[in-house]
Amino acid sequence: MSPQFAVVTVTYSPGDHLHRFIDTLAVASSEKPQVILADNGSTDGVPEAVAEANANVRLVRTGGNIGYGGAVNRAVAEIDADIEFVVVVNPDIEWCTDAIDKLLEAAQRWPRAGSLGPLIHETDGTVYPSAREVPGLLDGVGHALLGTVWPANPWTRKYRQENQQPSERAVGWLSGSCLLMRRAAFDSVHGFDSRYFMYMEDVDLGDRLGKAGWLNVYVPDAEVTHDKGHAAGKRPELMLPAHHESAYRFQADRHPKWWQAPVRLVLRAGLAARSRMAVRSALRQRNGATEK
Repeated sequence: MSPQFAVVTVTYSPGDHLHRFIDTLAVASSEKPQVILADNGSTDGVPEAVAEANANVRLVRTGGNIGYGGAVNRAVAEIDADIEFVVVVNPDIEWCTDAIDKLLEAAQRWPRAGSLGPLIHETDGTVYPSAREVPGLLDGVGHALLGTVWPANPWTRKYRQENQQPSERAVGWLSGSCLLMRRAAFDSVHGFDSRYFMYMEDVDLGDRLGKAGWLNVYVPDAEVTHDKGHAAGKRPELMLPAHHESAYRFQADRHPKWWQAPVRLVLRAGLAARSRMAVRSALRQRNGATEK
């Protein structure tokens, strides 16, 4: 009997994270699924080594660094259409026992679930707020401007939903670091929007799934650990502008009318200014840590 799901992960010189990902995947499900590595131009040789060492792992080269969502779409297109579910996951995830099986069980309880996400631990054991509301204009702007300098502001609290007790429930969107996607739902919204190079593509996907009549379901009984800072923290001069550009795109797409042009203009200017300040601050911190 063929597995009912396949696994897709995007690689970009993932290092030892990918080895731990594959090793722990063995405890996440009683099935042994096909794993597709959508490689965006790795230079460390790890995706090639992992694919060669594991018969169920296939390496698909995207032809360059085409971004996260575009790479996922490319990989999903390689999966047999008869496979009902696709696990879309970062290579720096470590699986806990039965995590995927628990997501699959929840999918049976929620037949309109287009995406299902686990409880995500950070490497220090804290729980990452991975089940959130879709940000409206006010919430999004308040969080973007104040989230780092005043983390307890009301817009960030509402958006991140950190005070919610873990419970299985429908939410606005789920972290794209680990998702069980119903293939029919993924196809119905044409997958990820590849215009997002990185960041916010999961918010956009969850929002579009909801508008298409699907649910995004948080399943805290399923658990994983995510080393989410291992890549982004190394190149803040690239990652932070990409984050702010994606935040602008998300809101601009939802305020497209001609009479909303002033809103888009203010958003563009405000996010660009905040991006520059964030990059300067991150570089100062990095340089200070290097000097020590």
